[in-house]
Amino acid sequence: MQGNRARAKEISREFFRPLRYGIRADTVLVMERRRHRRVRAGLASWVRVNAHEVSGRAVDLSLGGAKIESALPVDPGKRVTVKLMIPDSAPIVIEQAEIRWVRDRTFGVRFLEIRQGQRDDLERLIDEYLDADES
Repeated sequence: MQGNRARAKEISREFFRPLRYGIRADTVLVMERRRHRRVRAGLASWVRVNAHEVSGRAVDLSLGGAKIESALPVDPGKRVTVKLMIPDSAPIVIEQAEIRWVRDRTFGVRFLEIRQGQRDDLERLIDEYLDADES
């Protein structure tokens, strides 16, 4: 029994790095490991694959990617362009994004390349969502 616990701890150290907020990886509670702050958005969006452009909704958002609900049939690994429609502002266009996962009509995209101006706009947008959540 003691040997199994030691081996389980060893395996958890190999596969899980320490997590934020002081929670250790070898505890029962495992939190998400994200590089960027993620916010719930509900933002209108467009996704373009090849010549097809389809509307969607970015339901959550970070500097590294987004979760999008759309009727667009996509496969993991596919390269897409994502356009986030910002109310009362110019859209944020991410020319290089990759589909990471797909579940029903929802998929995750990772932003591969973002121009600095677009990145600044996206960061401001995320800050606005965070400020609204805190008030």
